[in-house]
Amino acid sequence: MIAAKRLVWRNRDFRRFLAGQFTTNAGDSLYTVAVLWLAFELSGSTLVTGALNAILLLPWLLQVVAGPLVDRLPLGPVLVGSQVVQGVVVLVLPLAAATGHLSVGVLFVVAPVLMLATLVMAPMETALLPRIVDDERLPEANSALATVTLGLDMVFDAVGGGFIAVFGATTLFLADTVTFAVAALLFAGISLGPSQRPEATEATDDSEPTLGSVLGSYRADLRAGVEVLRGSLFVELILTTAVANFTTGVALAILPAFGDAIGGPAVYGLLLGALGIGRLVGSVVGPYAEGVPYGTVLVSHGIGAGCWVAAVFAPSPSLTVVLFGLAWVPIGVSGVLTSTLNQRVFPTHLLGRVSATKGTASGATLPLGSLVGGLVAEALGTTTTMALAAGGFGFTAVYVLLRPRLRRLPAVEVAEPEDFDLQTETERPEE
Repeated sequence: MIAAKRLVWRNRDFRRFLAGQFTTNAGDSLYTVAVLWLAFELSGSTLVTGALNAILLLPWLLQVVAGPLVDRLPLGPVLVGSQVVQGVVVLVLPLAAATGHLSVGVLFVVAPVLMLATLVMAPMETALLPRIVDDERLPEANSALATVTLGLDMVFDAVGGGFIAVFGATTLFLADTVTFAVAALLFAGISLGPSQRPEATEATDDSEPTLGSVLGSYRADLRAGVEVLRGSLFVELILTTAVANFTTGVALAILPAFGDAIGGPAVYGLLLGALGIGRLVGSVVGPYAEGVPYGTVLVSHGIGAGCWVAAVFAPSPSLTVVLFGLAWVPIGVSGVLTSTLNQRVFPTHLLGRVSATKGTASGATLPLGSLVGGLVAEALGTTTTMALAAGGFGFTAVYVLLRPRLRRLPAVEVAEPEDFDLQTETERPEE
C-alpha cells in the first residue's frame, strides 16, 4: 500500500484519474441506491427493483460494443462526456418530484440513459491505465484503483442509505449532480500519452480515427478479442465468474427489500456499504497475494459463500452487515489479481477488446440475475432467495477444486500466457 501511495503522489495523471474514478463511482453509488430504493418505495415490488437494477447493470452485457470504440476513439472526450451526461440526467428526478410527475415510469426512462453513459467506463479503465502508469507499477495502480472503484465508494453506499432515511431519495439526486461535475473536471486535466509497452506502438496510427474507420474495423476488433480467448483456460474462468455474477445480480435486486425487512433504508445502505468494505479490504490485500497460487485464490471464494449464508440467518442486523461484508473480501482479492493478470498476459493494444469481451461474457449474467432474482423473491420470499444467491461464490470454489488445471494455476507474479493455454497475437502462426 505504501508503494501505491508513492505512485499516486508522483504521477499527476494517475492522481487525477484516481480521484476522478472515486468521484464518479461515488456518483454511481448514490444514484443506484436512490433509484432502487425509490423504485421499492413507489412499487413495493422486488420484480420492479430487479428490472431497474437489470437496466443499470446492462453495461456488463454491452461492454463488447464499447470495447472496440475504446481502443480506437480518443479516450479523453469520451471520458469527460460520460460524466456531463450523467450529471444532467440525474437532475430529471428531483425536477419530476417537484412538479408531481415522479413515478416508476420516469425511473424506467432515466435508468437506460444513465446506463448508456457508464457503458464505456469498464473497458476504458483497462485500456487507459497502461498509458499513464509504467508497466512495473501496474499491480500497485490496480490496487489503488480497485480501492476507489470497488471500495471507498462504499462510504457513499452507506451514507446514501442514511441520507435517504433523513432527507428522502429525490434530494439525494441534487447532491449527486455535483459528483459528476467534479469528475468531469478531473478527467479533463489528464494528459494521455502512448502506451508504455512496446507492442502497443505496432498498432498505433498517427491519424485521427474517423467514424467510418471505427465502424469498418468493428467486426475485426471483436473477432480479435474472441480469438485471443478461444481455447484458453480463461473460457472456464469466465464461466465461474458468470455464475457468481448471476447470483450477485439476484442479491442486488432484492437487497432493498431485504434491508427494509430488517431495519429500513439505513440498513439497506449499510449492507451496500459492507459489500464495498469487503471488496476494499480484498483490494488492499490483493497485491500482497501476488505470490499465492491463482487457483488457491479462486478456491477461497468458498469462504465468502459461507459468510454470505451466515449473514442471511444472523440473529441481528449488525451481525448480518458484518458477515455480509466479509463475504466479499475474497472477491476483492481476486479482482485485483485478475486485473494485473490481464495486463501482463495480453498485448496492450488488445486490452480494451479482451477486457470488453471477458466482461461481457461473464457480466451478462448480472442483469439476468437481477430479473430472475426479483421474480424468484416474489415467489419464495426475500430471505430464502438471498440465501440461495450465496451459491454463486460456492460454485467457483467447487468448480476450481474439481478441475486440476485450474486448481494448480501459478501465482500472478510468475504467470505466463502458456499457463492459461493462451496464444497471443504475436505467438500465432501466420496463415
